[in-house]
Amino acid sequence: MSNLFSTPSASAQAGEPAPWQALEARSRRLTTPCGDGELVWHVWGEARPGVPPLVMFHGGSGSWTHFVRNIEPLVALGRQLWVPDLPGFGESAVSPLGGDADGMVEPLRLGLARLLERRACDLLGFSFGGMTAGLLLAEHPELARRLVLVGAPAMGVVPQRQFELKAWRHLPDAGAQADIHRYNLAALMLHDPAQIEGLALQVHVANVVRDRLPRRRLAHTDILARSLPQVPCPVHAIYGAHDALYKSWISQLEAAFAAAAPDFRGLTLIPEAGHWVQFERPQAFLDALQAALA
Repeated sequence: MSNLFSTPSASAQAGEPAPWQALEARSRRLTTPCGDGELVWHVWGEARPGVPPLVMFHGGSGSWTHFVRNIEPLVALGRQLWVPDLPGFGESAVSPLGGDADGMVEPLRLGLARLLERRACDLLGFSFGGMTAGLLLAEHPELARRLVLVGAPAMGVVPQRQFELKAWRHLPDAGAQADIHRYNLAALMLHDPAQIEGLALQVHVANVVRDRLPRRRLAHTDILARSLPQVPCPVHAIYGAHDALYKSWISQLEAAFAAAAPDFRGLTLIPEAGHWVQFERPQAFLDALQAALA
């Protein structure tokens, strides 16, 4: 594994006070090449014979912290987790191949090839990360034995964008920016407004300030639906029943997946949850994920 090394997690080194700092400090930090920079991976848990690692891709404008409520329960169930910051997000460098999901395929392929060492993983992709995972496996199906898509866009069933986010970077006042962050969380990420304060807001703000990919467009196409026919492994889908990407069109998702994925195993809709389903309903999400990984 040349060009691959393990160090303590970055925020643990810097001593930044954040609710997820202790969790990050318990990870191993690995890097693989990404253009002139690095693709940063966090690893929790130990490898077990016969149990593949679970690789999880976060959503757009995010980082590994999109799974902050899921990591400890999954490790307790005996899974080893590999969670990268996707190129251009979190600590990872921007891909030299472009700033959308298709530009991430080669850095992720290279990273997984080095980390997997000819093994196949279980691959989970949330939102933008689900679209990215579909594109990756369409080109490199040998990398995963199973694909779980969580709140993934680009299935071609929505006639027009179902939400609008507000800009915040131009606002000089931190309080005004926080109000916009709350609005955006409600518009896209969370169904329950009571969950917007606290951890969700802290995670969201820490992530969006590090987003270096402002012109992503593929999520508003049908690129995932067009990629899935080239993905031969079992495909599972988990969505919040109130996902803002789809709203009333979510009833058409299962048929769209069945038409696109050669080995589609089913869609689980989690009640009283929005787009960020694994944060909003972590136990229900864990139950659905366990069923998919069984």
